Amino acid sequence: MKILIGTKNKGKIEGAKRAFEKYFKDVTIEGISVESEVADQPVNDEILQGAKNRVKNLKKYAEENMIEADFFVAMESGITDKFGTWLNLTTVYIENKAEEGAVGFGPAYPIPDRYIDEIRKKELSYVLAKLFESKELKAPQGGIFQLSHGQVTRIDLAEQAFLMALTCFINGGIWK
Repeated sequence: MKILIGTKNKGKIEGAKRAFEKYFKDVTIEGISVESEVADQPVNDEILQGAKNRVKNLKKYAEENMIEADFFVAMESGITDKFGTWLNLTTVYIENKAEEGAVGFGPAYPIPDRYIDEIRKKELSYVLAKLFESKELKAPQGGIFQLSHGQVTRIDLAEQAFLMALTCFINGGIWK
């Protein structure tokens, strides 16, 4: 089972790998850096659009470089206020080689209103790095590691989001 993922981020890659390994054997995953074509700090609908764009660009890269894969996947995190409060939301998009796609969301965590303007101008990772005086927030653990006092990592968020999207692929035709 070959999976291409539209990132070089080790945490996102590991989260995807863990999710796929729960359902498939002999999983190999290759990270390829591709553009999301959305803002560095995606907001609302840009989150899903960024994940879909990464998959589109990943498929184009694979075709140009004659790389075959069973699944093309991407993850985009961003901020959303669709639920009456600001949240950081992890979103994934998965497409198989038959071009069937599925979306999954990971656990979302709240963002205090007082940080939203600065996050929108820069990035959530910038604000968290400033708050926690750390430059390692883009590492595999991510900012959630600091916020949760070491209980949750970016890997965990990615794994959960990929598991949700995979429900459309692991249940035959009954959940498509």
